[in-house]
Amino acid sequence: MKKIITVQHTQSIHHTNGMVGSWTDWDITENGIRQAENIGAKLAKELAGEIVKIYSSDLLRVKHTADIIAQHFGSEVTIRENLRERNLGIAVGKSVQWLRENMECKEQTVDDRMFSDAESRRDVWNRLEGFFDEITGDEKDATLIIVSHGDSLSIFNAMFLSLDVETLNRGELFGMAGGVSIMQITDEGKHIIRRMSDMSYVHS
Repeated sequence: MKKIITVQHTQSIHHTNGMVGSWTDWDITENGIRQAENIGAKLAKELAGEIVKIYSSDLLRVKHTADIIAQHFGSEVTIRENLRERNLGIAVGKSVQWLRENMECKEQTVDDRMFSDAESRRDVWNRLEGFFDEITGDEKDATLIIVSHGDSLSIFNAMFLSLDVETLNRGELFGMAGGVSIMQITDEGKHIIRRMSDMSYVHS
């Protein structure tokens, strides 16, 4: 049986200052550091004795979260740029208010882009697909921790449940900052979500 644990990065500076996250390289806050420590400690206790491989986006808020978690396992973090959050183009580095006031396209489908130079959700799906195939196809009894972003993980969740990208036109499974999801792939290949964006991990 394979375990896949996804962690949405903990509280970031952009959660507190009204700025767009996306590809802007915000760090996590002091509270986010405490949350990551708590997540790492609890996961290390639950997964004691298991060999864990940790993957992370290269953006600072995720990488910092992953590095803290990895310290509890004595593990290295493997960086993958395809785990980045969705690129919002010209809105990167701007405020959320600016984004709302200047949005070029209201997203209604997976192919819509808020701005002409932004990624659509289908673009993120295509970017994640190779990584997903890799980690679901590697050794059967692996235990993996994937630290990423909210929008990217909502797409990952749909992939894990073998949904089509167009399903995201009608609904999605979205989490919270610091949320931990526990997934399993059985020896027969069935995909099971045991917990979804469990926020209890951020507390000591």
